[in-house]
Amino acid sequence: MSKKTGLPLGIDVGGSGIKGAPVDLHKGEFAAKRKRIDTPAKSTPEAVADVIDQIVDHFEDVRGDSPIGITVPGVVTKGVVRSAANIDKSWLDFDAEPMLEKKLGHDIVLVNDADAAGVAELHYGAAKGQNGLVIVTTLGTGIGSALIHNGTLIPNSELGHLEIDGHDAEKRAASSIKDIEGISYAEWAERLQRYYSHLENLLWPDLIVVGGGVSKDHDQFLPLLKLRTKIVPAVLENKAGIIGAAHLAQEYHDSH
Repeated sequence: MSKKTGLPLGIDVGGSGIKGAPVDLHKGEFAAKRKRIDTPAKSTPEAVADVIDQIVDHFEDVRGDSPIGITVPGVVTKGVVRSAANIDKSWLDFDAEPMLEKKLGHDIVLVNDADAAGVAELHYGAAKGQNGLVIVTTLGTGIGSALIHNGTLIPNSELGHLEIDGHDAEKRAASSIKDIEGISYAEWAERLQRYYSHLENLLWPDLIVVGGGVSKDHDQFLPLLKLRTKIVPAVLENKAGIIGAAHLAQEYHDSH
């Protein structure tokens, strides 16, 4: 890859893998092939930071002063991780940004993974040009959510943890549950119907975007949903976290 000083890096920390790539923000695309490393079995902040450092080193030719955005599957407030979904519980209330900055020798922006995906869909995907309230959901191991109002992110919404019919919503409607229980798309759509109906009655959104890996099969379940809100598949699928993290990092870099 030719040297492109200043390209922002996006790194997406997941329960099974940690992925990263430099991003061309004009196109909303990876500027080099994505690098993926398995998430350590003991996914402590220190172990995850070691993997992130390997990914950053892999793209050394764009490191320099490049902004780096990192997602985690948890609530993030002022660099502190407040919840830990699918990563080690030692992340809880851990002040992660200073540790990562020391490890990487670089300023970073730490953000919730679903929020990063929402920002990517806002600028480059299914929510581009949409006014009003957009809810971006990611269906995967759990259910992530991003709230965007008139182009502004409202962070850490965590709408996958709404209690519906006595259950944490994602424990019934995440795509992982569909696989674990071996139910059909039609059966799963009944659960999604209950979930998305609840969301639209609670928040009255103008658009719902459905992301996560399962969104590539959207034609098997989205047409089964009967909602008053327009609901569409995400455009960027599993690339959204990396692209959104890079966008937020560049935005922060430019404003400071």
